Amino acid sequence: MKKIAVIGSGSWGVALSIHLAKLGNKVKLWSFAEEEKDLINNEHKCKFLDNVVLPNGIDCSTSYEEVIKDSDFIVHVTPSKFTRNIVKEYKKYVTNQPIVICSKGFEQSSLMTLDEVIKEEIPNAKIAVLSGPSHAEEVSVAIPTVLVVASEYDSVLKLVQDTFMSDRMRIYTSRDVKGVELGGALKNIIAFCAGVAAGMGLGDNTFAALITRGLAELSRLGVALGGKKDTFYGLSGLGDLIVTCLSDHSRNRRAGKLIGQGKTIEETKKEVGMTIESLDNIVVAYELGKIHNIEMPIVEAVYGILYKGLKPEEAVNALMNRAKKNEN
Repeated sequence: MKKIAVIGSGSWGVALSIHLAKLGNKVKLWSFAEEEKDLINNEHKCKFLDNVVLPNGIDCSTSYEEVIKDSDFIVHVTPSKFTRNIVKEYKKYVTNQPIVICSKGFEQSSLMTLDEVIKEEIPNAKIAVLSGPSHAEEVSVAIPTVLVVASEYDSVLKLVQDTFMSDRMRIYTSRDVKGVELGGALKNIIAFCAGVAAGMGLGDNTFAALITRGLAELSRLGVALGGKKDTFYGLSGLGDLIVTCLSDHSRNRRAGKLIGQGKTIEETKKEVGMTIESLDNIVVAYELGKIHNIEMPIVEAVYGILYKGLKPEEAVNALMNRAKKNEN
């Protein structure tokens, strides 16, 4: 049995807490909201996961100290835009616990990945990144799921693999921290684009092309940022891309679908009701593509839709009428 601190009581944080608690671990879950804490502790419910009853072994608190004290490791599961401020608040309670990043995204203001953000705040932290094709709605009800954990520390890889692995969740290991993290962050952009295509009523041919060429774009940028190409064709790249592009569980796909139907960004945020990582990630990927001189026509097209007044139909036409190219 491990004592595990989970920072973040959204759907993914709660789903991972459920999985870990069912395996006999003692989970301390941090929430910023008293009402969420009370719902979890008193009714064993999560407002983001309908009809799921939380098992014994999960205790929620709004105190970082209470959650982190005596824990074996920390699972960080907060929206990327809040990561730095939250880490600033809890870092004084961290001793030598590894930090497992389960959030997916960038810090928009600095264009930094989340492992870079946490290392800047806690320079000696032993960091791992857990990613792959996984909807909280499915993990919370024990549907078989396969993930990959990446770290430069063998002891942390073993700790995470041994703690999370079960007959319902298989964990592979990797040393490519940057590749695994970037795959999870960048796929949200293509999932958003898949939603736009769905909102426009486009077909299977379009989705297949979007996933394939989207993967080419995110792997080009990912390699430029330090990831290994093979990683983007694994669980955290291609695997996560498939699940987020094709499922309505994906809030990024749902958001894109609303934009494709003509909704504004503000209308979309209100209707989805949860953090839409892709909206920030699109800006970051667009900026990083320019900085590294990476050709990213799909990213540029969706950036144009969101921030330059480009109509979705115009974006599709622009992509289809690009100059002739060799596929590779």
